[in-house]
Amino acid sequence: MSDFAIGKESTEFKKGLQAGISIGIGYFPIALTFGLLAKTSGLSIYESVLMSMIVFAGASQYISLSLLAYGTGIVEIVLTTFIVNIRHFLMSTSLNEKCEDDHLGNKMLYSFGITDETFSVVATREGTATTGFMFGVNLLAYSSWVIFTGIGHLIGASLPQTLQESMGVALYAMFIGLLVPSLKKSVKVLFLASLAAIFNTIFTIGGIMAQGWAIVTSTILSAVMIELIEVIKARHWGVKHEK
Repeated sequence: MSDFAIGKESTEFKKGLQAGISIGIGYFPIALTFGLLAKTSGLSIYESVLMSMIVFAGASQYISLSLLAYGTGIVEIVLTTFIVNIRHFLMSTSLNEKCEDDHLGNKMLYSFGITDETFSVVATREGTATTGFMFGVNLLAYSSWVIFTGIGHLIGASLPQTLQESMGVALYAMFIGLLVPSLKKSVKVLFLASLAAIFNTIFTIGGIMAQGWAIVTSTILSAVMIELIEVIKARHWGVKHEK
């Protein structure tokens, strides 16, 4: 690689770091809270930080804490994480068209760092996103998430035991906080959440299946039913319009 190419990549990397600062600031309270809740859920600081390093997905990590509290098995947790993060297939496909051509190895490395926030930053950037820029954005976002997780766990460890135990309520508050903005944007999300809650209640109270599988099954069933309704509505309005 020529000196010019190296210099260009270095400049793009710095631009990526600068673009990722806003993401790092945004991750600060969420990762801090995750680390604190992970501590109150019984995870060690090593387990908490390792989860953030390997998973690097906020909503999925919060859900995992809830499932772990229920004593859910690893298969259900992995499957739930897959369902929650399935949107990453679409985001990765979209960014593949936005990013410059490069070795598959480089693309595999920076694709790990794709989140809702990094996707938004890269997708709205004018022109082609270089490999250096991608690494810069993702590195800062990833580092801040992992570091603040550890800090949150340390803060949680310093809290009185009574307060640590009561922090479990914050986990549910966080789920509500994640859900409400989506509810404001789409009525479809409201029906999806309500239907999933109904299914989960039936499955758990009725003793049909364990808590972990109930969550997974409820999520899949509600998503499939809502999408079927959307397809039926689209076809109905299409036929009606033709008439």
